[in-house]
Amino acid sequence: MKKSFSKKAALSYGFGESKKHLGFFIPLLLLLFLVQILPGILQNLFDPSKNGASILSFVISILGWILELIVAMGVIKIALEIHDNKRKKFSDLFYGAHLLLKYIASSFLYGLIVVVGLILLIIPGIVWAIKFQYFSYFIVDKELGPIEALKSSAKITNGVKWNLFFLRLFIGGINILGAIAFIVGLFITIPLGMMAEVYVYRKLGEKKSSTESVAKKAGKKVALKKK
Repeated sequence: MKKSFSKKAALSYGFGESKKHLGFFIPLLLLLFLVQILPGILQNLFDPSKNGASILSFVISILGWILELIVAMGVIKIALEIHDNKRKKFSDLFYGAHLLLKYIASSFLYGLIVVVGLILLIIPGIVWAIKFQYFSYFIVDKELGPIEALKSSAKITNGVKWNLFFLRLFIGGINILGAIAFIVGLFITIPLGMMAEVYVYRKLGEKKSSTESVAKKAGKKVALKKK
């Protein structure tokens, strides 16, 4: 059975959840903004002309990059918990610390695949970017390794790449509108996109799980008949 999902349903779900949890999302986004600018602020505190300052600035830059990766996984964790009606916590932003090496390796492979695809007349790069886009969700949700996460993303996106491509376009357009609305609109549009993405991830994952379940049951019946 060909997998599919409704873009309208995903965006509607995202909008509803962003409004419902607005009181949580606003401080969350402010915290994410702080994480983004903190390394730059710390670097500016040190005079590059002083001995050792450039090394310290480099160290701060690396630590800031690591923090951003951990927080990126934390955002996915929070979105999953909201979708699954579990308790959400700001501390979940740092949930992915133990998955950091998996995430770095997966991100490197994903980036390499997309770059190679872009070199091959651009279109393959776009297709592969969509095909493997949920690798980070599988790392956070299932704690899979790099190869397994990429393979799992390829499985659930099979047959729905165009649908996912247009969903991304819609989310990008909505965020542009949010930015135009005096930036304040982003407090709605960014969570909307987060929750729409996790909605689709869960939808495609459910279809995959149900298909595997049917296949296992069919296999058991065949085994019983042979006995």
